[in-house]
Amino acid sequence: MLVYQKAHVLAREVYGITKEYPKEELFGLTSQMRRCSVSVVANIVEGYGRGTKKEKVRFCCIARGSLTELEYFIDLSFDLGYLDEYTYNTLVTMRCDAGRLLGGYMKSLRR
Repeated sequence: MLVYQKAHVLAREVYGITKEYPKEELFGLTSQMRRCSVSVVANIVEGYGRGTKKEKVRFCCIARGSLTELEYFIDLSFDLGYLDEYTYNTLVTMRCDAGRLLGGYMKSLRR
């Protein structure tokens, strides 16, 4: 699934970028961003593994919530000066792409 692939690449990107965050953020922003980016992918996968469309949609809703949480952490990282403008824009684009695909997948499941 393309939505899985995009979300997976986003999670890998978040891991790589947060390696450069200040050490005092290890148990704060770094941990939170990694957790929610992985949660997006994990919930897509778990939902896919469920037997019913209703369960798949439910887990996609959870993934969408984690994606929204990540959106805030990306914005905060930029505001704190942890991300340069290029990296910020890259992450925002990746997050938006994953969100669009997730929305499309959810819409197809609800039909």
